[in-house]
Amino acid sequence: MVENEEAQVQPAVESTNNTSESMSDVMRDVVDIAPGDLVKGEVLTIDNEKQVIVGLGGGQEGVIPPRELSSERFDHPTDIVSVGDIIDVVVLRDIQDKEQGSFVLSKKRVDQRKVWEDLQAKFDNNETIEAPVSHVVKGGLTVDLGVRGFVPASQIDTHFVSDLNQFEGNTYTFKIIEIDPKERQLILSRKVLLEKEHAAEREEALASLVEGSVVEGEVVRLTNFGAFVNVGGVDGLVHISEIAHERINSPKDKLSKGDKVNVKVLKVDKEQERVSLSIKETLAGPWDNIEDELPAGSVTKGIVKRVTDFGAFVEVKPGVEGLVHISEMAHKHVETPHEVVAKDEEIDVKVLSVNPQEERISLSIKALEDNPNESSDSEQPKKAKKSNSQNKPNIKQPSLREDDGDGSFTLGEQIGDQLSGFMDNDEE
Repeated sequence: MVENEEAQVQPAVESTNNTSESMSDVMRDVVDIAPGDLVKGEVLTIDNEKQVIVGLGGGQEGVIPPRELSSERFDHPTDIVSVGDIIDVVVLRDIQDKEQGSFVLSKKRVDQRKVWEDLQAKFDNNETIEAPVSHVVKGGLTVDLGVRGFVPASQIDTHFVSDLNQFEGNTYTFKIIEIDPKERQLILSRKVLLEKEHAAEREEALASLVEGSVVEGEVVRLTNFGAFVNVGGVDGLVHISEIAHERINSPKDKLSKGDKVNVKVLKVDKEQERVSLSIKETLAGPWDNIEDELPAGSVTKGIVKRVTDFGAFVEVKPGVEGLVHISEMAHKHVETPHEVVAKDEEIDVKVLSVNPQEERISLSIKALEDNPNESSDSEQPKKAKKSNSQNKPNIKQPSLREDDGDGSFTLGEQIGDQLSGFMDNDEE
């Protein structure tokens, strides 16, 4: 019995020793964990409340609530992790009720910490980032980079944008202009990148523009003094005097924003990045073939554009003005052209002469009217004859017949009577 008891005791002693050793091993594996610690863990299971249970070693467990699992939207935790995954988590706090584990953990914050580190590195290296616009908020846009970034409205484009909704859901490239991981502040800009692109385009465009060349452009802006036309990435000015051959009151009379137009490059100032353009230089001149359209002797209508002391300038076609000299306004004497014509009045004129080389055309109003002086002159001889016949003595034609008793007078009697009249006058 003693031998048997000894035999039975020995295994018991060995078992106790093994237990002590395994407990030591466990105790050695237990690591003191405190809030704020970054630890690794294994995904053990996912409970009915979509919480992820994570083993932390040494028999310790923690739980990751759904809101702390990822910054991305997901339907189920399995979209983010799987059972058996080894993940990095940060300890948020202890749990009083330890049925679901000893700690509340967060995977999202570890991921965000890595994102902040990556963003800081990109900022330090002057790199750009790409991100989708998640929401339109007051004063700008928010983007999702794993952390929240903000794009002020003034940094969205190179010009003012009234409707920010057009950007929501789209992905753009941004530059980090301000970052503070501790304050979780990230300010982004799209404008600075666009300005850089536009500057490169302008430089290339300025280098390619040749004075005197004709290129196609797009009207991008209208002002009171002209139109800005984009030609290959640079905006050039078409002064109002270079829009059309004829005079116009406003660029809007001829152009609209978005119009495609041909322009001639007048001058390129690379230092000031200024380009002067002309549309009218690409159009047929109004004086081309003017002699065929309005030959001397032809009659046309025109609009009085200016009235001066010496006459009136009449536009007979767009870009062509002719002079009606004051002497050609009426057959009568005209003290001032305002007696005959008024500005903006439509009148009929006759072309007297055309000089396309000097861009001059002479016109007349009176050439289309009857000359009252000519009709008076034609009637003057008739009146004179009538007057002479009245003043001439009424000498009765003599009869060569002798008196035959019918009251006729002989030639001698008629002459005698007349001579007697003259003698009587002399005596008087």
